[in-house]
Amino acid sequence: MRAQPEASHFIAGTYRHDDSVAPWADIYPATGETIAEIRPATAAEIDAAFTAALAAQAGWAALPPVERGRVLRRAADILRARNAELSELETLDTGKPIQETLVADAASGADALEFFGGICTTLNGETVQLGEDWVYTRREPLGVCVGIGAWNYPIQIACWKAAPALAAGNAMIFKPSEETPLTALKLAEILVEAGAPAGLFNVVQGRGDVGAALIADPRCAKVSLTGSVPTGRKVYAAAAEGIRHVTMELGGKSPLIVFEDADIDNAVSAAINGNFYSTGQICSNGTRVFVAKSILPAFTERLVERTRTARLGDPLDPETNIGPMVSDTQRQKVLAAIARGRDEGAELLCGGEAPEMAGWYITPAVFAGVTDNMSLARDEIFGPVLSILSFEEEDEVIARANDTDFGLAAGVFTRDLTRAHRVVSRLQAGTTWINTYNLTPVEAPFGGMKLSGVGRENARAALDHYSQIKSVYVCMGDVEAPF
Repeated sequence: MRAQPEASHFIAGTYRHDDSVAPWADIYPATGETIAEIRPATAAEIDAAFTAALAAQAGWAALPPVERGRVLRRAADILRARNAELSELETLDTGKPIQETLVADAASGADALEFFGGICTTLNGETVQLGEDWVYTRREPLGVCVGIGAWNYPIQIACWKAAPALAAGNAMIFKPSEETPLTALKLAEILVEAGAPAGLFNVVQGRGDVGAALIADPRCAKVSLTGSVPTGRKVYAAAAEGIRHVTMELGGKSPLIVFEDADIDNAVSAAINGNFYSTGQICSNGTRVFVAKSILPAFTERLVERTRTARLGDPLDPETNIGPMVSDTQRQKVLAAIARGRDEGAELLCGGEAPEMAGWYITPAVFAGVTDNMSLARDEIFGPVLSILSFEEEDEVIARANDTDFGLAAGVFTRDLTRAHRVVSRLQAGTTWINTYNLTPVEAPFGGMKLSGVGRENARAALDHYSQIKSVYVCMGDVEAPF
């Protein structure tokens, strides 16, 4: 067990767990090897996490914002200094290639900590003149926030939630996915090392029952979830019982539209990034690739040619660019979706196989001849499966792109920037790209419409979701009364 943490939970600045609780195995997806054993949190440990968070939050919120920012920026520096070791741990936990984790995981988490550490001093109110009287507003923290992470970007998601929450003066209890429990513990260590008070950021492990207990606790002021729509429905309903603040970053079935004047090589690169990066396990992926009929043969030929060059293998090998699925359960779901697509009449041009090698691998799959009513075009697959659909007219493709319950992301490729801006303004998606795909800098808000979620992560907008407004009316004269 080469990644075994000191204990399963990080509460009040220390590692702990109850030895009497049976652990589960944390598996390296590339080999099936058990790399750690993790114990789920007990009711006593959940209570201890809330107690510690409440105690730490009051003093933290009372600090000048510049001091809170200083701690977050120090944590960012530590993350960057330890990027290599954190990236290796993330690769062991997720199976993602080291060439990805070195640039996209702890590094982007550090960006979030640095960004929110820098802008937390701007969390200001406003004044409203009412003649001699006036009103001023204050932006105040919510209290103890609960973060629930996903398994595709464990430390990045932990940072995306912790950074704005802490910058605004809150504390956080974070529950990682049970599939990827390790790097959030390292983030908790680093925050304490950077000067955060013990208990400000706690990590508790567990499955859905632990998440439900965290949400149901009356000390929970907000829930921020990254996960699937079915999980989101459950969490949203549970949060509603206590009228909690909520941010939901959920699934998608996003369109990538390639017009006839697009740069084909760039569009193919975006389709590869938007379907096969992280073995397709990205919520915003552009899995419905709409290609103008006039360039469909050239686009398809180039895409298949390049997809066949994908290198599967040991994720710790810097030359590997396709790692395994996170679990065999997820691999079986994706293989079933591929089989269903073929049964429905789509043409599998390449990939879609489970190769004879250790680990939970699938070769990147490209389907042609996909129509809007097929499951390939309707269901979120969350694996390396790309579907090509053809179109002829702008209005037609916009209507088809919007014909989904999801609304997380969308992309447009065209040399005509007037058309690009016109099209993205009509697409029902919270995050869109023109002539690129899946870039999510911390400076830009990220989130979805429709079933893809509520609220936004990143950018100044995230601070609004981790704070609340208090209005203060100031009377400058006498008070009149009827008697």
